[in-house]
Amino acid sequence: MNQIVNIHSVSQLHQMLGFEKPAHPLITVIDYSKCTIKPEYYNVRLVNDFYLVSLKTPAPPSLQYGRQYYDFEEGTLMFMAPGQAFSIGEPDEKTNFQGWVLFFHPDLILPFGLSKKIKNFGFFSYSVSEALHVSDEEKKMLDTLIQSIQMEYQSKLDQHSHAVICTAIEQLLNYSKRFYSRQFITRQKQHLDLIAHFEKLIQDYLDSDLLAERGMPQVDYFSGQLHLSSGYLSDLLKKETGKTVKEYLHLEIIERAKYRLLNSNASVNEIAYGLGFEYPQYFNRLFKSKVGMTPLAFRNLN
Repeated sequence: MNQIVNIHSVSQLHQMLGFEKPAHPLITVIDYSKCTIKPEYYNVRLVNDFYLVSLKTPAPPSLQYGRQYYDFEEGTLMFMAPGQAFSIGEPDEKTNFQGWVLFFHPDLILPFGLSKKIKNFGFFSYSVSEALHVSDEEKKMLDTLIQSIQMEYQSKLDQHSHAVICTAIEQLLNYSKRFYSRQFITRQKQHLDLIAHFEKLIQDYLDSDLLAERGMPQVDYFSGQLHLSSGYLSDLLKKETGKTVKEYLHLEIIERAKYRLLNSNASVNEIAYGLGFEYPQYFNRLFKSKVGMTPLAFRNLN
């Protein structure tokens, strides 16, 4: 799968899917039941310039997103951001696909508040195993929003059209965010197990030589160990504990710093280096922000 095809325009996208000329240059909704991808695009690495929101049932087992194969279930919602890669293998001729996929270019939302807010919708960076599974009622709600978006861009455009379309897209994303919150709750047992595993990973890392060798770990380290995307892990922790990965790590490091300050003769700088800080002044600032005093003041006070 060495060939890469970059999809830059809605027209190119429609041509690839065997669709008629698009009604708008920056947005389109594709009906999967009417989609016939051209054979030359099978098993090709596709990279598009669009945001993508897809609700498709069922799906071919050969749909690959990044380096993983996507296992769709009934009512599964998938998101992609511009620049992400995917590929499609030849479908089973007996399979009757249903659903829709919304493509919209970043330029469409650029003049509106959604262009800044869209970074807050972390599910665009989730991995395939973290897809949103929607109920029939949730699916109906999303279908209604997609129909309103489609009707708007297919109608005669006026000065309000793009604002109306962007408002509907934002509403679609807000509902998706709400549904993800519901999914976090329904999968709480699995998530609590993940959090316990995450907390153990922090302890193991800090107890090992890795802290002194590599410094403080980044979110990617923990998400990789847990086989999650960084965005999903961050959102999961925020939802369940109110803390980010960095906040979790900083709190644990501060507790270890307190112990070393009170139970060793090491200097503040030595403690900072031992805790993975390349610059002791950063350790001092972090400690003071969390404890309310400098490390040296904390040591002298106790």
